[in-house]
Amino acid sequence: MAATAPLAENKELARRIPEAVATEGDIDLLDDICTPDVVDHSPLGEVSGREELKAQIAGIRESFEGFSATVEDIVAEGDTVAMRVTLRGEHVGEFMGVEATGKAVTIDNMVFTRIEDGKIAERWVQPDLLGLMRQVGAVDVPMN
Repeated sequence: MAATAPLAENKELARRIPEAVATEGDIDLLDDICTPDVVDHSPLGEVSGREELKAQIAGIRESFEGFSATVEDIVAEGDTVAMRVTLRGEHVGEFMGVEATGKAVTIDNMVFTRIEDGKIAERWVQPDLLGLMRQVGAVDVPMN
């Protein structure tokens, strides 16, 4: 039974970024829940440190009005938490070179979070960027 308490705590900690930081916009919460040298790996580029992570999340929130991240599934083992997250928002600002389209988007996202001494130390984030680019009309993929 003792092993489940840390796993539950790790799950609760990992989901704070999509729920409180990304959805509610509490960007400064990263100071409390992340290590000073937190590393975030994603297709948007690797960022290191709380300030870079804050800037990246703030930029996403600026590009997508009404941005929300819903944790659909969450699994933890050892120091790692895996989440399936649904991202939503309206594309109102430039993102990855694509000018605002005003289109509502829904993006599937996978996030793996490593916890170290009760803080988020590292994240691997894999959003379905091809799906996003199709939704905003940036790419056209033939469906056979």
